Amino acid sequence: MKSLKKRRRIQIILVACLSLVLATGLIGYAFRDGINYFKSPSQVLAEPPSEREIFRIGGLVEEGTLVRGDGDTVRFSVTDTSASVPVEYRGILPDLFEEGQGMVGTGSFVNGVFLASEILAKHDEEYMPKEVIDALKEQGVYEDPNS
Repeated sequence: MKSLKKRRRIQIILVACLSLVLATGLIGYAFRDGINYFKSPSQVLAEPPSEREIFRIGGLVEEGTLVRGDGDTVRFSVTDTSASVPVEYRGILPDLFEEGQGMVGTGSFVNGVFLASEILAKHDEEYMPKEVIDALKEQGVYEDPNS
């Protein structure tokens, strides 16, 4: 009788551990598509991501590169002052989007061009996304607007 109880406990523990491993695996699989990593233009050009990888790129909209194409297609370059990546976006840009200002885009890198599915821009004169500030500080070119 004692051995039967012991065996049952071991079975319950094994089933619980197996369920925990399975649940952890399913959660990790679900998060795989929901995580967008941030990269600066220098990082994108140093180690180009696969065409299927969705990520966020940020920096400053390079002066003189904003070109509005046919319909709602817009082309520009995003820079961290040491590297520049061409961006193509189909859609309506945010009202505060302009050259020389900070931006973050979500999309993929295909044939040397970042194809953006979403563009975010600053929402006041002083604001710049934290990731963009960090990338510019890393390059040694960030100037604090408050100083």
